[in-house]
Amino acid sequence: MERPLHTLPKAHLHLHFTGSMRHRTLIELAREQGLHLPDALEEDWPPKLRATDERGWFRFQRLYDIARSVLRRPDDVYRLMREAAEDEAAEGSRWLEIQVDPSGYASRFGGLTATLELVLDAAEKAAALAGIGIAVIVAANRTRHPLDARTLARLAAQYADRGVVGFGLSNDERRGQARDFDAAFRIAKRAGLLAVPHGGELQGPRSVEQCVDDLDADRVGHGVRSAESPRLMERLADRQICCEVCPTSNVGLGVVEQAADVPLRKLFDAGVPLALGADDPLLFGARLLPQYELARHVYGFRDAEVAELARQSIRSSAAPDSMKKELLREIDEWLSA
Repeated sequence: MERPLHTLPKAHLHLHFTGSMRHRTLIELAREQGLHLPDALEEDWPPKLRATDERGWFRFQRLYDIARSVLRRPDDVYRLMREAAEDEAAEGSRWLEIQVDPSGYASRFGGLTATLELVLDAAEKAAALAGIGIAVIVAANRTRHPLDARTLARLAAQYADRGVVGFGLSNDERRGQARDFDAAFRIAKRAGLLAVPHGGELQGPRSVEQCVDDLDADRVGHGVRSAESPRLMERLADRQICCEVCPTSNVGLGVVEQAADVPLRKLFDAGVPLALGADDPLLFGARLLPQYELARHVYGFRDAEVAELARQSIRSSAAPDSMKKELLREIDEWLSA
């Protein structure tokens, strides 16, 4: 008999702030504000996406921007974070690192600093209500100037001991070389933050190598294209650099044709640390638990291997050591039950 996956303690390390919103919350907020949503975000949800070309990525970003536009009041931010924490707890996620680019909200909430403080306060309150741990990753945008990334890195560094645990780099990896953002990541690293840039999603192994070589990545967002290079997989395994793999997102954006094509098993067998993630459930229609269900039913992971996936997510997180120890013990108990 298979053990229930929702009771398996796990960490969620790849979830974007706007993309964590419940679909019904998007609908309710849009109606409250008199905003018209495109069919792809309402009747035809989840949208049919394919972002492997410029036109497809532009459509994905347009839908994302529309979703972001419904978060207009501080109460909306508190609601989003509270509901995200509730959803995490229901799926057995005990530690969440949620990624946000304060630039996307700064004009609404009084600037970069005020926006980050709002998100951090919402995260703290949501964590207490849901009984889980929540930390924040400040993310820069590859499509903006590297100087903007430095500004965000300095901001993240100021809150390194107040809820911010990492610095990321998101958006289309085909635009903006990793090395262009090395100064920002040096600022973050000096503050003790994890370096967690996106790479190896829309581009191949070289994109991951650049994250490792130029940005000193501790984890790589996505990283699935690493499977195309045995040498790179060996390097990631040796250095224990985690790839935050998001299978449903990979299918949704056209990185692979179907879930079975995501090389999760290949990466796992090569010893690459993995952390399953949902990326943007609002646009892809699935949260964290379905990723673990794919591991079991599509990739053929036995319970012992699923438990190891959960362990790897916890080991690769910024959770306090005491919490890691407790969660690892609970995973052993889940497996022995």
